[in-house]
Amino acid sequence: MSFHKLEHLSGEKNSPLFIAGPCVMESRELVYEAADFLAGLKAHGLKIIMKFSYDKANRTSKDSYRGPGIEEGMKIIADVRKRSKLPILVDVHTPQEASLMADAADIIQIPAFLCRQTSLIEAAGATGCFVNIKKGQFMSPYAMKQQADKALSAGAAGVFLTERGTFFGYGDLVVDMRSMVIMKKSGFPVIFDATHSQQKPASSGSETGGAREFIEPLSLAALSVGADGFFFEIHPRPNEALSDRETQMDFESFEALALKLQKKGSRQD
Repeated sequence: MSFHKLEHLSGEKNSPLFIAGPCVMESRELVYEAADFLAGLKAHGLKIIMKFSYDKANRTSKDSYRGPGIEEGMKIIADVRKRSKLPILVDVHTPQEASLMADAADIIQIPAFLCRQTSLIEAAGATGCFVNIKKGQFMSPYAMKQQADKALSAGAAGVFLTERGTFFGYGDLVVDMRSMVIMKKSGFPVIFDATHSQQKPASSGSETGGAREFIEPLSLAALSVGADGFFFEIHPRPNEALSDRETQMDFESFEALALKLQKKGSRQD
């Protein structure tokens, strides 16, 4: 199964896929800044998909910023699609949200905490979009094929499976590289979530901490075990971000790493 049929997806044939964007829609201005930056990376031959979150429904604290909501979020997504000509990925939390996103997104993402919710996965598949299912931090990689089959049987154009780390006690995650090897054997493209996998859940009290310094080495390791693509949350000023400020990458660092992964990925092919 391939992601090459995605509308507006361009880039060098052997380039890995890069899904990137801010953690949450903080403002129109931020989203446009990120979209313009990502669209510019196509000049390097990178395969770019822009990710959107209009509602971070699983924040640690009730006081944390969640986003503009679905109505305003859909307006921003429509504007960015016209502006950037990039394929669009959006995460959803209910079957109703999935249905509403059918015409707004190219890829509908199932969050890790919801990766076994059959009705949600089937609703995402029924849109006819591609579906990206994030492996839960509690989930065996051997159980992910069954989740992908739910989306395909409902009509999904294709399915990606994303590795984003596994709980390691309280307040930490580890990445078991074997998970990506196992999921690839199921026949679906595998994405490595390079930023969320470096989180330290709720380690900062009411906020999630993280260890940004491990993003690059683990991304290179993921490439070596066959990852087909990468998921990055990026922000022009990560330390000012309203969500995941300790794991989002700044634009310059992301560009440098993406180009390194592209170069090494092409050599491996």
